[in-house]
Amino acid sequence: MQEYDDLVLKCFLKQQGRLFLEPVAETLQEAEAFLEECMAVVVNGADEVREYFEEEGTDIGDGDDLLEASEVFDVGDGRFLIVEG
Repeated sequence: MQEYDDLVLKCFLKQQGRLFLEPVAETLQEAEAFLEECMAVVVNGADEVREYFEEEGTDIGDGDDLLEASEVFDVGDGRFLIVEG
């Protein structure tokens, strides 16, 4: 099971509107439960974002705008949260 620290949870709470029309979580606990339920992953850097989507079989083309995808959240410390809603 993936562990989500407070920085990741706060990032998701702040940016969840990029992926969902209405908030799916309002507290850190709700955010953690939601991310666990949808099996969101935290990766270390842009290369791992690309690797994740390649392993999932997603056609990413040249991948230049991959970090701008609605399901990719920049945690702000070099990590990225990937939430497939």
